[in-house]
Amino acid sequence: MEIRQLQYAIQIAEERNFSRAAEKLHIAQPSLSQQLSKLEKEIGVLLFQRTTNSVELTHAGTVFVERAQAIVDSLEQLKKEMFDISQTKAGKVTIGTMPITGSHLLPHVLPSFHRRYPDIELVLTEEPSTSNLVKLTAQGKNDLCLLSLPLSDPSLEYEPILEEEIVLAVPRNHRLAAVNVSDSSTGTTAIPLADVKDEPFIFLKRGQGFRQITMDLCSQAGFEPRIVFESSNIETVQSLVATGMGVALVPAFIATAPRSEFVPQYVALEGQPARTLVLAYRSGRYMSKAAEAFKETLQDTLSAQFGSRVRAATTNSLPSTTIN
Repeated sequence: MEIRQLQYAIQIAEERNFSRAAEKLHIAQPSLSQQLSKLEKEIGVLLFQRTTNSVELTHAGTVFVERAQAIVDSLEQLKKEMFDISQTKAGKVTIGTMPITGSHLLPHVLPSFHRRYPDIELVLTEEPSTSNLVKLTAQGKNDLCLLSLPLSDPSLEYEPILEEEIVLAVPRNHRLAAVNVSDSSTGTTAIPLADVKDEPFIFLKRGQGFRQITMDLCSQAGFEPRIVFESSNIETVQSLVATGMGVALVPAFIATAPRSEFVPQYVALEGQPARTLVLAYRSGRYMSKAAEAFKETLQDTLSAQFGSRVRAATTNSLPSTTIN
């Protein structure tokens, strides 16, 4: 049994198609089929059930691919450890992020990281789905991942890096646009979220962590939001609010950097609800020096840029629940 055969089986399992798997592996399809047949003959079990239209894992195949993935991951970690021993300032680190987070935080961090470590290759994995990012990180395909609490996978560990206030976006001609209610705890202009319980809401689509945060805040305020529009893009959400289609909850950093000509009005909420941004990684996974360097640069840069907002979770943060 050879390592490349394990990699071949993993790729076929991911693609469920020999042609696509061969293309991803940069080998001819007949060669891939031949290697798989050789592997199955050696171990004495059928890994894939082939039909004219599909390729499905057998029970044995499911067990094999799971073990093979662990072996391949271990080998990659061994390579990284050995590389770190010989190259203390070079390497490669893969960072996972959602567009909503990465587009507003990473521009502060990446220039500083590049100045400190010009020889470290940085690869960004941007995914609109929180669940996909969590899965990739749990599989070890991301060294580090920018996410917000709560996390749904117990195999992930994390370090809090920033607390970001959540504000209410309303149309500029909305009755709350010129609100003058004072939050006694902070002295800032703020309203109870329950004041908009009867308003139409614009939400991010399912699969994004901030959607669940929004649902939880509405639930805590004692109502179920009436959702009239959904989008996978936070900028679209804000634009729809600006044109009068409804209201929405948005992270404060997004609110301070609108990219559209359609800009809503932002209103603070009583109690200053916030989401906790974290840097997550697979539990027990070897942390390369390149990854450690990125983590250190991220923390230093955000601390300098955002000051007191860079802190661990507080009582205003949402409890850990499952992301839908």
